[in-house]
Amino acid sequence: MNKILMLGLGKVGSLVGVLLNKNFEVTGLDKHKPHYRYKLPFEVMTGDVSDETFMRKTMENYDAVVSALPFFLNKNVAKIAYELGIHYFDLTEDVETTNYIRELAKTSKGVMAPQCGLAPGLIGIVGAHLTKSFTKLRDIELRVGALPRYPNGLLAYSFTWSPAGVINEYLNDAEVIHNGMRKMVPSLDGIEYINIEGQEFEAFSTSGGLGTMCETFEGKVDTLNYKTIRYPGHGKLMRFLMYELILKEDKQLLEDILKNAKPPVKEDVVYVYAVVEGWQEDKLFRDEYFKEFHPLEIEGKSWRAISWTTAASLVSVIEMVANGKLPNKGFIKQEDINFNDFLSTSAGSLFK
Repeated sequence: MNKILMLGLGKVGSLVGVLLNKNFEVTGLDKHKPHYRYKLPFEVMTGDVSDETFMRKTMENYDAVVSALPFFLNKNVAKIAYELGIHYFDLTEDVETTNYIRELAKTSKGVMAPQCGLAPGLIGIVGAHLTKSFTKLRDIELRVGALPRYPNGLLAYSFTWSPAGVINEYLNDAEVIHNGMRKMVPSLDGIEYINIEGQEFEAFSTSGGLGTMCETFEGKVDTLNYKTIRYPGHGKLMRFLMYELILKEDKQLLEDILKNAKPPVKEDVVYVYAVVEGWQEDKLFRDEYFKEFHPLEIEGKSWRAISWTTAASLVSVIEMVANGKLPNKGFIKQEDINFNDFLSTSAGSLFK
């Protein structure tokens, strides 16, 4: 794997290209050239990713395609990658998209690896890593929050990544294991309160965060769930917007309202929290992982925490495929990725 086509040059996609450019020959593609105060260190071209003829002609010149596009554009890109026999990576949290790509992966010549972001992605790698020291498991509870560091207003939020993605994970049901049974639960439900070093938060179920973990750990745990961390009151207000005002029926209007009301902030924070309970030999034990990440300077530019943690998670997986630490074809489950190998990559070292 040498030549990589990077699709979608927003904040995350641009940084993915920057990080990949250290070890690969990268070309970026977006409908519009990105408007940044500095020049991206790789070639950039413009084009419409929904134009299948254009995409097929373009993608055939590359060894891999990486998508930071909105989730609803990924199916067609994955299909072309499959037909061309090249590697495919993305950040999607959308379950339907992932299932479609997984079917392609059964007979693919290259890697088909969706869900390579934070959740699903890094949080699954961390959670699976914690389970390794247990002889018998009881609970796996995974939490991630991407938040403004200095919140204001009742919603206490800022859309530092795709509003369409946020709405999608708030609207679709979430898969869990509860009382040993694999089932679906409504997103925005199951609100719990968390205290992190004196700061109060809430967490509630959202879809897609576990990726394929329910399948992997079915029959092995009593409880497995993923919840999104927010400041208190956020979930109740989102439920009001989506269900009492029925804006779930007009997702584009809801997206426009939220983007206008809560634009991105410069100072953000990402919380990654995982808990595993079970038995080590004959003793009940609880193991935890907690990190908070802040904006970071990379290649002379400051990047938001959500941008660099998401981008570095994706690039680490690509590096591991390239260096042989992961298979070079088929579907990759995030929980099958070794956390120490992840941290040893160029991009993964940013998490240390």
